[in-house]
Amino acid sequence: QVQLVESGGGLVQPGGSLRLSCVASIRISGTNPMGWYRQVPGKERELVAITRAGSTEYQDSVKGRFTISRDNAKNTVYLQMNSLKPEDTALYWCNTKTRFGEFWGQGTQVTVSS
Repeated sequence: QVQLVESGGGLVQPGGSLRLSCVASIRISGTNPMGWYRQVPGKERELVAITRAGSTEYQDSVKGRFTISRDNAKNTVYLQMNSLKPEDTALYWCNTKTRFGEFWGQGTQVTVSS
């Protein structure tokens, strides 16, 4: 069993920044993907960014504004979010897939509003 604990969400004005963190309860190999997803009420959960084996992928709407990174020594993945827009408002989850299965955090709310 892998536990993922997110933090760093909150209320921010448009154009502002937030950094989300997700700490895993065990070491996650760098070859295992770790990613961030988000969901707004009434819509499906969507992939925001993912990193695996040193590579990264982003949803088109966040390219150039969000950066995903991981610190394998700390079992942590980060999502630096800059130039936030109201449409980035969502519940954000951390996710990983290991040989034990797929795991999700509890989610952290990000609200972008003036």
